[in-house]
Parts: sequence; structure tokens; C-alpha cells
Amino acid sequence: MLKIIVPGDEFFDESAQEFITKGDVVLELEHSLVSLSKWESIYEKPFLTKEEKTSEEILEYIKCMLIGSEIPSEIFSRFSEDNISQINDYIGAKQSATWFNERTGQPKNREIVTAEVIYHWMIAFQIPLECQMWHLSRLFTLIRVCNVKNSNPKKMGKSEVASRMRELNAQRKAEIGTRG
Repeated sequence: MLKIIVPGDEFFDESAQEFITKGDVVLELEHSLVSLSKWESIYEKPFLTKEEKTSEEILEYIKCMLIGSEIPSEIFSRFSEDNISQINDYIGAKQSATWFNERTGQPKNREIVTAEVIYHWMIAFQIPLECQMWHLSRLFTLIRVCNVKNSNPKKMGKSEVASRMRELNAQRKAEIGTRG
């Protein structure tokens, strides 16, 4: 969950000769399957695409991320650059210590992912529905772990092993700063 403080109105206090901010609002946001599902039900199109979103669509997604009570619309017009940056960083966060060994040359899945597809994956892997409240990146990592653990391990070919070893050696040389 992300907590951000949206700055309130700024006033000048004549007696203290300083600017004072009153009316700060604390928002709690969650980038989750639930918020994704809410947004897709409003716009009736997939959210997780490379298609550029309008400012209105982005603002609506932030509203879908809200946890708790309704917030007056004027609060969203008071977002600072820092607020937007915090939200973007939070949405893009990995939220997991798990990493995957990416194999080169594997075909990319071109499936359009919607909330319902993700719910299908959760049901297929018997992931509890409570996980729909998790950060979306963390949920995707869990789904991918389930997929990897349930699939048959594929052995690397000789050329793949050699290529992987060359990559690791080059990486280690660069880290140590040596030629060999």
C-alpha cells in the first residue's frame, strides 16, 4: 500500500510572517487486481497494454486504487509532481525478491491480459482470492512462480549452456575489472 500526502491550501499567516499549509489529505492507494478490475469495468478495455492512456484514464485508475472512503474530486487537482512521481514509482515497483533466469530466444506471449485472465490464472493455480489485494507485480510474480514450478524443466542445449557461461564470465569480468 502507498500512502501519499496531497498538499492542502497555502495561506500567509500575517502574525507569524510565514506561509502555512492547511487541509493536507492522506490517500492510501493499492495497485492491485481489484483496482485493475474496477478500471476495466469502467472503460471496458484492457488496462495492461502498451496503448497510451489519456490523462482522464490515468486519473480514473488512481481513483480506482483508492482504499477507503470517497475523496472529493478537487483533491486530485492538487496532486504535486512528487505525488505523481510516488504513484508511478509504486506502480512500477517489483515488490518481490524473486528473480527469474531469462532464457534467450524464448517466444514472448502476446496474449492480451485482462483482469478476468488474471483471475483465471489464480483459480487454475489455486491461489487464494485474498491475493487479489496484493501489489499487481507481486501477484504476477507468484503466478509466474506457480507456472514455472508446475511445468516440466527444460534442459539447455550445449550452445545455450556455452552462451550462458560466456554471459556470466563477461559479467563477472566487468564486476571485478579484469580481462580474464
